[in-house]
Amino acid sequence: MNSTIKENKETIRPVFPFTAIVGQEEMKLALILNVIDPKIGGVMIMGDRGTGKSTTIRAIADLLPKIEVVKDDLFNSHPSNVDLMSDENKKALHDGTNLTTSYINVPMIDLPLGATEDRVCGTIDIEKALTEGIKTFEPGLLAKANRGILYVDEVNLLDDHLVDILLDSAASGWNTVEREGISIRHPARFVLVGSGNPEEGELRPQLLDRFGMHAEIRTVKDPELRVQIVEQRTNFDQNPKQCIKDCQKTQSDLKQKIEEAQLLLSSITIDYDLRIKISQVCGELDVDGLRGDIVTNRAAKAYAAFNGQQAVKSSDISKVITLCLRHRLRKDPLETINSGEKVKKVFNRIFEAEEI
Repeated sequence: MNSTIKENKETIRPVFPFTAIVGQEEMKLALILNVIDPKIGGVMIMGDRGTGKSTTIRAIADLLPKIEVVKDDLFNSHPSNVDLMSDENKKALHDGTNLTTSYINVPMIDLPLGATEDRVCGTIDIEKALTEGIKTFEPGLLAKANRGILYVDEVNLLDDHLVDILLDSAASGWNTVEREGISIRHPARFVLVGSGNPEEGELRPQLLDRFGMHAEIRTVKDPELRVQIVEQRTNFDQNPKQCIKDCQKTQSDLKQKIEEAQLLLSSITIDYDLRIKISQVCGELDVDGLRGDIVTNRAAKAYAAFNGQQAVKSSDISKVITLCLRHRLRKDPLETINSGEKVKKVFNRIFEAEEI
């Protein structure tokens, strides 16, 4: 029996290394920036079939440093940050109780298409609450995803009310479950990543707007690049351990860069003139609401932190603004230019006074 357990540990499915993924720079950048600052609000990745969307998303989770949690906690509570802590642990901390901690891998939770609301949010055992007066909560996927990544493949096929629940939790950082007058809430701060194929249907504009970033993935046309991608995948399938070993140095360097950026983020500044120009771009593109302005400011700071800078430059904004705004433009059936190019065009005109 012991040999079986040992064997199972050794046969855990290896994850394709993030740094071995060829091309798709836009998608990789969007994921890295959301990991540096989860408040950007997640990323929606739309693209053709077989372009490595799921592979890349699973690879980013494997790249992240371990997180410290309260041991055996259902919600991956942070041991000192009250915003990432369950009410029970908050009370224990307030009473001066020493919380035992442990380190875990960043949670990577897959949300299946057929999931029910109870499976997503969690359930309260009403019978136990009424007969014994005990609040018994069965955590859902939102609880498991706290401080991690929640991935929804084919998000455009998910029920709208479930997408709404996910986006509300991702924005507020809390999930509240109410049944028969009994209420339980817990932290649910995660990076929401959705992927889908536009041929299978679009997401409603109101829901699309709630995603911080929108990356568009196209099938690689360059034959040399296609051969390189096929070779990388073949090498990994034949000898995953060797492939992971070959990428160890680049993986480790990127992991360190992300950790340093997370620490640097709070000290990054962005000039008033640049903020005015970001809002000018949003205004000229007729972007509804202020989410576009907020997300672009956050993403530019995260990108500056990733590059080890102290302040945001116009070139940083240039790199992220299309990701942040392309899905917020109103659709015009007569428009010949695509939304990404439209954002770039307006950006270049407004920022042309500066050297980009």
